[in-house]
Amino acid sequence: MALFLLGRRGFQRAMTAIRPYCTSVASGKKPVNGVNLYYEQTGRGKHAVLLLPGALGSTKTDFGAQLKSLSKERFTVVGWDPRGYGQSRPPDRDFPPDFFERDAKDAVDLMKTLGFSKFSLLGWSDGGITALVAAARNPHLIKKMVVWGANAFVSQHDLKLYNEVRDVSKWSARMRQPMEEVYGEQVFAKLWEAWVDGIAQFAHRPEGSICMEHLPLISCPTLIIHGEKDPMVPILHPEYLLKHIKGSRVHLMPEGKHNLHLRYADEFNKLVEDFLEE
Repeated sequence: MALFLLGRRGFQRAMTAIRPYCTSVASGKKPVNGVNLYYEQTGRGKHAVLLLPGALGSTKTDFGAQLKSLSKERFTVVGWDPRGYGQSRPPDRDFPPDFFERDAKDAVDLMKTLGFSKFSLLGWSDGGITALVAAARNPHLIKKMVVWGANAFVSQHDLKLYNEVRDVSKWSARMRQPMEEVYGEQVFAKLWEAWVDGIAQFAHRPEGSICMEHLPLISCPTLIIHGEKDPMVPILHPEYLLKHIKGSRVHLMPEGKHNLHLRYADEFNKLVEDFLEE
């Protein structure tokens, strides 16, 4: 499968994602659950929003278009690098069976450390899975949630897709460049292989569950966005989320692929802003 189409679970990042996005961004690190987590914060709105990146992703690689353009008057937007990713290193990243639960706890505890008592979640790909877990486990904290490119289980078809992109040396230089700039060539290759092994472990669980049992516990208003041309996440995944998250709704983007929030940033940002302000 062509890598420029596959997009790696957050790898159709495109070079436009790595660029300066706002002059009024505060950044730093906060000690959370034994690690120092890197974050960036912009805006002065009353509604706090946390951006959760995809696999191996970071604020730098995944959310430039959102940190730049989401309304600064209506929202306070926080991006973060999960432990072992981006600038939240050390530690080295690992993928134990509970890594999504660990990321969810880190994300929520970071927001608490930053002084936010209630906030919304925007989660892409792996970050969408993390958001699902966080919302299920913290219903009193999460106002609203938007997820895209996320899945609650791993099918055998999904497993085949992951294994097809395991060897990054087969990727084009353009596709490797954003992550190699963050991690270096060798570290990126090893870390990506570790992620493939980490996500593949869920295929051995009953029904391939990543977080299926969490979905009925989600009570916040939830918007599921799906790119109809996403080759990495078949439509059965957003359909499953829609069926099992009470009161959720889905928005389809006919031309959207896995990186729809970067490729169609203006449309995506408007959709998100309208949903969050309803």
